Amino acid sequence: MLRYTLVFFVIAIIAAVFGFTGIAAGAASIAKLLFFVFIVLFLISLVGNMLKKA
Repeated sequence: MLRYTLVFFVIAIIAAVFGFTGIAAGAASIAKLLFFVFIVLFLISLVGNMLKKA
């Protein structure tokens, strides 16, 4: 999932350089959403493993 975040971030940067602001904004918002989903799933996994070992 983090890989998809980086892909959309790179797409946003390239689109912004070429002046496609709509595409850049869309790709950046998708990248931001995927990043936060990744963080939430990571924290859930981390807490789950800590509770499992305790």
